[in-house]
Amino acid sequence: MSGEINLATINWANYDLIVIDESHNFRNTSTNKRTSKSRYAKLLEDVLQKGVKTKVLMLSATPVNNRLNDLKNQLAFITEGNDAAFQDNGINSVENTLRRAQSKFNVWLKLDEENRTTDKLMNLLNFDYFKLLDLVTIARSRKHIEKYYDITAIGKFPERNKPINIKSDIDVQNNFPPLIEINKTIRKLTLCAYSPLKYVLPHRREEYDKKYDIQVGSGVFKQVDREQSLIHLMRVNLLKRMESSINSFALTVKKLLDRNENLIALFEKQSESFVEDMSIVDVDIESEEYASQLIGNKVKVLIGDIDQIKWKQDLENDIYKLRELLSIAHEIDASRDEKLQTLKLSIKHKIDNPLNANNKKVIVFTAFADTAEYLYNHIASWAKEELGIHSAIVTGSGSNKTTLTTKNQDLSSILTNFSPLSKERDKTSIKEHQEIDILIATDCISEGQNLQDCDYLVNYDIHWNPVRIIQRFGRIDRLGSKNENIQLVNFWPNMELDEYINLESRVSGRMVLLDVSATGEENIIDASEKEMNDLGYRAKQLKELQENVIDLEDVSGGVSITDLTLNDFRMNLMEYLKEHEQKLAQMPLGIHSVVKSDNEFLKEAIGKGTLFCLKYLKNDKQQEGHYSLEPYYLIFMGENNEVKLGFSNAKQILDTYKKLCLGEKHGIQEAIALFEAKTKNYNDMSFYVAQLESAIESIVGKKEEVGLDSLFSRGGTNITAQSLASKEEFELISYLVIE
Repeated sequence: MSGEINLATINWANYDLIVIDESHNFRNTSTNKRTSKSRYAKLLEDVLQKGVKTKVLMLSATPVNNRLNDLKNQLAFITEGNDAAFQDNGINSVENTLRRAQSKFNVWLKLDEENRTTDKLMNLLNFDYFKLLDLVTIARSRKHIEKYYDITAIGKFPERNKPINIKSDIDVQNNFPPLIEINKTIRKLTLCAYSPLKYVLPHRREEYDKKYDIQVGSGVFKQVDREQSLIHLMRVNLLKRMESSINSFALTVKKLLDRNENLIALFEKQSESFVEDMSIVDVDIESEEYASQLIGNKVKVLIGDIDQIKWKQDLENDIYKLRELLSIAHEIDASRDEKLQTLKLSIKHKIDNPLNANNKKVIVFTAFADTAEYLYNHIASWAKEELGIHSAIVTGSGSNKTTLTTKNQDLSSILTNFSPLSKERDKTSIKEHQEIDILIATDCISEGQNLQDCDYLVNYDIHWNPVRIIQRFGRIDRLGSKNENIQLVNFWPNMELDEYINLESRVSGRMVLLDVSATGEENIIDASEKEMNDLGYRAKQLKELQENVIDLEDVSGGVSITDLTLNDFRMNLMEYLKEHEQKLAQMPLGIHSVVKSDNEFLKEAIGKGTLFCLKYLKNDKQQEGHYSLEPYYLIFMGENNEVKLGFSNAKQILDTYKKLCLGEKHGIQEAIALFEAKTKNYNDMSFYVAQLESAIESIVGKKEEVGLDSLFSRGGTNITAQSLASKEEFELISYLVIE
C-alpha cells in the first residue's frame, strides 16, 4: 500500500514516465531468485518492455560509487539491455566501455593518497566513458548551481557555520572506566557462543567442512572463517554501541549475556540425552527429530562433536566478563548520562539563542534505533514541559511517535509536521496547525528528505563513513532553504581521533575496516598494507569534517560525476552564446592565441607546448565510431614535438583550455610578442608545422607528406578539403600556444 493505493492493482505498463529516486540503490538483485523477480527485473520486463513506450528519470546524489560499473544497471533501463544502443554516438559497447573504465579506476584506487587525485583519474580514463556519461546524465553540483544558475529565481543555499564538536564523557560522576579499559575487556571476550565450529573435535572437522563450506569459483568459502569474521564485527559493534549511548551498550551486553547463559543451560540439558555415533553429514538440521542433539542457529553442531570442556570454559569466561560490563553500565542512569545531559544543554541553548529568527527546530541523528528510543524517552516530555515544544521519533523499525495529539503518526505525517514549509503541509490533507520542533531519527531518513525548515542538525554518534555524515546534513543543507545559516553538531568519543580510530582497528584482534562508498554502504575488507593506509585515509576525512562541512564531491578521494561529464563546458558555451553568438559564427578558422607558461597551473600540470583543435573532413563511414568527439580532435604537443596529451585525453585538454582562457577578454601582449618573434612575424611557422605534422600522425597512425604551411595564416586558414592531397584530411579549427 502507498497511502490508500494498492500497488498490486496498478497496471504499470500503462505509464509513460517512471521516476526513481535514490536510483543508485536500484540494483539487479533479488532476495529469492527462485520465487520472485527483483525490483530491477520487474521494472525492466513488466514496465519498460511492455505496454506504452516508457521514459525513466533516475535521480541520485551518488550515481558513481566505488565502482564506475555502478552505472551499468541504471544504463540498462535506458537501453533496455541493448549493449549497442549508443553505437551511433561512437560507443560500440556499453559493457566494454564500463569495463575499461573500471580497470582504469582500479589502477587509480591502488595509488597512494597523495596521487589519488581527480586529475590523475581523468588522465587514466578513456574519453568514451566521459561521452557515455554525457549522453545519459545531467549532473549538477552545489558549486555548479551557484555558478551558473540565477539563485534569485530558484532560491539559495544556506551558509554553513563551522561544525561544533563535542567530546562528552559517559558518566557525570566520572566513575565509568575509560574507553581504553572497556576495550581491553571486549578484546578478551571469546564470543564462543557465535563460533561453535571452532570447538568441533579435530577428527570430526572434515565432516563439517563438507556440510557447510561453499565452493566459490576455484576457491572455498569456509564457514569457520565466516564465524570468525562475525566475531570481529561483534566486537567492533560493541564499541560502536558504547560510543552511541550507554543504554545501547547495556542492551547489547545483556543480549550477549542471555545467549551465553541459555547456551550453558541448553548444553547441560542436552548432554544428558546425547546419542553417540551420529554424523552431521547425515543429519537434517531443520528436523525436530534431532533438535535435542544440536546446538547453534543456522549453523548447527552435534553436542557430541564439540570439545565440551573447552567450549564450556570459554562460555563461563564470557559470562563473567559480560556480567562485569553490565554491572558498571547499569550504574549509569539517565541522570548520570553526561552525553544525554550535554545534548539537552545544546538543545536548550539553541532554542534560547536561535540561529535564524524564531527557528526552534533540531534534528538528532543516531545509527541505532534503541539509542533513538532512549533519547526520545528522556527528551520528549522534558522539551514539552520546559521548552514548550513538541518532539518526534522516526526509525526504520516503524516505532514512530510524537508528542503531538494528532492521530497521524506515520513517517510522512511526522516529517510534514516537522518541516511544514518544505513539505508544503498546506497542500496536503494534514489538518495539524502545531509543529514538531525536535526530530530524533536513524539513518532511515538520511537520504531523500527535504527538511530544510530546520537549521540545526546533531550527529549523536559518528558514522565511520564520512559520506553518511554529509548525507545526514544534506537534509537541511538544501537549495531554497529559508535559513540564512545552518549548524552541524558532532558528538565525538572523549579522546583524540587518531587514538579512537586505532582503538577501533584493534578491538577485533585484527584489522577490520568498513570500506567507504558514496552510498554509505559498508563492506568488510581484510587486513593488508593497503587497508592500513586507508585507515589513515578515513581518519583524515573525519578530521576534515571536524573543521568544515564539505560537499559529497569534495570528500577526500571522492569522485563526482560532474568531474566526468562535459556539462560545465556546455554551460560556459551557452553563457558565451547569449551575447556573442554572431561573433562566434563569423570567427575564422585557424584562430589562435598565446599564453605564458609562468602560470602556476601550467608549471604543475603540462608545461610549454601547443594545444590543437582539428577537424577531420572526410565522411568515411568505416572510420566512424572509434572516437567519441569525431570529427573533432584535441591534442597537446610539447616543446620537443612529443604528444603530451593525446586526443583520448580530450576532457583534460578542455579543462586546460578553460583554466587558461575562460574570462580572459584580452590577449596577453607579452606572450604574443614572444610568439611573433619566434615565428619572425608569422613568416616562419616551421616549428608549429612540425608539431602539427606529429599531431596528425598520432591521430592517423602514420606520417603524411602534406603541405601544412597553408594551415597557418595570421587571419585564419585557407585550407580546404581539396588543398590536401593526403588520404587523411584535417582542418585546423584553432590552436593555443603556451610560451
